[in-house]
Amino acid sequence: MAISSQAQYCLAPTINALHTHNEISLSQMITMRHGQDDHELLTQLELTTQRMTLVGLAPLGQALFTLVYDDHTLQSEQSRLLGDTFNAEYLMAIMQLIYWPTEQINQHLTGAQLRVTPCENALCKQLIDANGEQISINYSELNPWQAKISVTIKSADILLHITPLE
Repeated sequence: MAISSQAQYCLAPTINALHTHNEISLSQMITMRHGQDDHELLTQLELTTQRMTLVGLAPLGQALFTLVYDDHTLQSEQSRLLGDTFNAEYLMAIMQLIYWPTEQINQHLTGAQLRVTPCENALCKQLIDANGEQISINYSELNPWQAKISVTIKSADILLHITPLE
């Protein structure tokens, strides 16, 4: 899938994110600003050695999308409530950019590179293509699974704030 005007990303195997765990279950609140519009989304991210599942819910609990990736195929169900412009598959790719090891991501990127960059936060990464920085990811702490994360996607004018829920 196109991740910027210059870059393509192919989803990476789930085993790549599980180097210290057998499985991961993570509930998150995502606030998204697109231009002047703000949206909230609850997500549940489930990782096993065979599968990545991402479920999105509206703040009141309506199911918005379910994505299941088994390292070969991606199954996607999306509610009409989201309209035609929301691309849940893109959100799954962003989750991989955030949580997978940088070197694993770069093996699945074409036309760009993800790099750890110096910053004032615990950890920062940037996706850089021929046009420069396209996506920046800032972590509140070194363990990404516990961090509050902000993601800026310049080309799409999107800012995501991801907060893990207990």
